[in-house]
Amino acid sequence: MRKVLLPSLIIIAASLLVIRIFYLQIVDDSFKLKSENNAIKKVYDYPERGYIYDRNGKLMVANQASYDIMVIPRDIKEDLNVAEFCALLNITREEYDKRIAKAKVYSPRLPSVFLSQLNKNEFAAFQEKIRKYEGFYFQKRSLRDYEVDYGANIFGFITQVNEKQIAQNPYYNSGDLIGKQGVEESYEEILRGIKGVKYIQKDKYNREIGPYKEGRYDTIAVAGEDINLTIDAELQKYGEELMINKRGGIVAIEPKSGEILALVTAPSYDPGILVGRQRSKNYTLLYHDSIAKPLYDRGLLAEYPPGSPFKILTGLVALQEGVVNEQTTFMCHHGFSYGGGRFMKCHGFGPHQLHNGIYNSCNTYFGQAYMLTINKYADPGKAVDVWSDHVKSFGLGQFMGYDLPTGKRGNIPTSKTYKRIYPNGGWRSSTIVSNAIGQGEVLMTPIQLANMMATVANQGYYYTPHIIKKIEGKKIDAKFTTKHTTTIDQKYFPPVISGLFDVYNKGTAYALKVNGIDICGKTGTAENFAKINGKRTQLKDHSIFVAFAPKDNPKIAIAIMIENGGFGANVAGPIASLMIEKYLRHKITRTDLETRVLNKSLAAEYAKLGGMNEASKIESVPKDSILQAKIVKPKTEAPKTEAKKTTIDTTKQN
Repeated sequence: MRKVLLPSLIIIAASLLVIRIFYLQIVDDSFKLKSENNAIKKVYDYPERGYIYDRNGKLMVANQASYDIMVIPRDIKEDLNVAEFCALLNITREEYDKRIAKAKVYSPRLPSVFLSQLNKNEFAAFQEKIRKYEGFYFQKRSLRDYEVDYGANIFGFITQVNEKQIAQNPYYNSGDLIGKQGVEESYEEILRGIKGVKYIQKDKYNREIGPYKEGRYDTIAVAGEDINLTIDAELQKYGEELMINKRGGIVAIEPKSGEILALVTAPSYDPGILVGRQRSKNYTLLYHDSIAKPLYDRGLLAEYPPGSPFKILTGLVALQEGVVNEQTTFMCHHGFSYGGGRFMKCHGFGPHQLHNGIYNSCNTYFGQAYMLTINKYADPGKAVDVWSDHVKSFGLGQFMGYDLPTGKRGNIPTSKTYKRIYPNGGWRSSTIVSNAIGQGEVLMTPIQLANMMATVANQGYYYTPHIIKKIEGKKIDAKFTTKHTTTIDQKYFPPVISGLFDVYNKGTAYALKVNGIDICGKTGTAENFAKINGKRTQLKDHSIFVAFAPKDNPKIAIAIMIENGGFGANVAGPIASLMIEKYLRHKITRTDLETRVLNKSLAAEYAKLGGMNEASKIESVPKDSILQAKIVKPKTEAPKTEAKKTTIDTTKQN
């Protein structure tokens, strides 16, 4: 039996191997398609990219036909009339040689893009003579067709894949397009669809003789899925118009859902300039504009000291920690002394409690409340961590998890922060009191400020901000419908909201009221420092405003940051009132505010920081131009409160 077993196993194994080889080579020839078989040509059918709509069904991004000239270097005939070929495509001989050399480096036998994104007219001229140029053929693709001239930072753009992306994802081949930045990148797999492929048999003379295996392995293209964004197109457009000749960001959120209603960055550009044969040239100009940085989304990336709006959290944390109540009173004498001869200035005077402390934006009240919070604990490190945990429960000091590919954490200091700044110890509540009024080490992005106000509007909870509302045939990520609750009890929010409501009725935003709309808001003015000629210089303050409306059943929360805009009520505040009325009523009654904002230009202010090209304007870039702002962006630094500092000049905090 043992003598038979071994030979039997060998015979069985050999038989199985022969059968498998026969199957692979004779029956199943799909592996031939994966090899570089000279007799089979792959032709891809590129799908239409999914359309992009706003929350109300307005079409914002569609598609247009485009054509790439492809080349297989080894198939080019020696007698090709290069001069005629170059003239036809409007390129130089130098460009021709450079592109051919690049194609050969990629592969002499495989197709690669020679010239991309020809329009219909350019393609028509080439198509008539394509038979004369062996080795070249055209590949039809679908490019974006923007129905609007705003929202560039939201959409992103599509560009050719690079070698690294091809190596990482087998879906892509040389010359394929991929979404970059914005929703084009975030939802690439949904928008791109599925490529179709046809296998064409060629004879020994390299002539096409028909489909391989009668098209058995051919597949059809599947169009990408359409998506609806949470963006309100009209509100987005209006926000960008209000930001002309200004620099900063606007973020508006629907509190009850976390849906982003508007995401404005300024300066911006028309998304249409990143389509077609001039795309690369235009992108290079935008990318290298180190002055205006139009590709830099200030609503998501710019970290600023939040200024007085942060007092909202200072008050809530103090209430939660039980160190103050609604009746707790602090006397303000245009500021207050906080030990060692140090003094924090304030524009207020007289007794202040929570309510009038909010609508008068009293530094004394919130500075004292913050110090009581820290002094509650014997260990200031533990106290700061308790305070920090409360603040972070509003989504601050961390990546928020929204569905856009870029963002910043901001900064909410902890005990580790101060151990690093003061390695020898000695710091206490009076050392870090600037945190109380949104200065010190505190940094926030506009989207974090907007989410903070959405959380206050909801009286203690928020949903992760997101820009996707609907995907055809699919559900949106569950994390966008998951409620996040803060560490502040719900009972402490109504008195704070009452104070925010009276900011419009009695306080710093009285002149910004909109009849018939109950708005709760907070002005802010943040100190602004930058290095100019190597010296740390104080510049004109940033203008900040946060708000939500209506007071009961809020439908919009908003944050506005205007760089070098001055007092919060000067520029940012009017924009908030206008955006809120535009969204709730779809019209504007405060035309006086609208005229004031549209006519307000900060170009001269920005020019002081490094000059401005006389031929440029701070404006949205028209489709037929590449004009952009020429503004120096100062590096914002949070002023640190040091033990030796004797006076904090915060009279501009409002």
